[in-house]
Amino acid sequence: SSAINAEYGGLRPFGLSTLIVGFDYDGSAHLFQTDPSGTYHEWKANAIGRSGKTVREFLEKHYTDEIAASDEACIKLTVRALLEVVQSGGKNIELAVMRKGQALEILDIKTVEKLVEETEKERDAEAEAKKKAAGKS
Repeated sequence: SSAINAEYGGLRPFGLSTLIVGFDYDGSAHLFQTDPSGTYHEWKANAIGRSGKTVREFLEKHYTDEIAASDEACIKLTVRALLEVVQSGGKNIELAVMRKGQALEILDIKTVEKLVEETEKERDAEAEAKKKAAGKS
C-alpha cells in the first residue's frame, strides 16, 4: 500500500512542489519553494512546473531590486518571463498579485491581455532596436 511505501526513505508515492508567498511583520515580502523531499528555499523570483527552468533562467537574468520595487514593472517582468514559454495571448496566462495588507488579487482576462499586448510591443521594439544597432556596426 502507499502508506507502507511512504515509511521507507526514497519510496514516497507522491511529490509536490509549492511556492509560498507572504509578508513579514516589517512588511518585507518572502517567497519560498518547497519540494517533495521536504526541503525549502527562499527566492526573490521563481517558477516551478513544466518549463519552470526556462522561466527561472529568464528571471535570474532580468530581475532587479528596482523592478521588484514597482508593481507595474514586476507584473510586466512576470508576463515577459511567461511569454518565453507560453503561446502568445492572454488567454494562456493567469496572474495573481499579492500586496501587503490586501487580499490576493487575480487579474481579469482583459487586464492580462492588455499586459501581454503591451509587453509584446515592447519586446518587438527592443528586438527592432537591436537589429538596427547590429546593422550599424
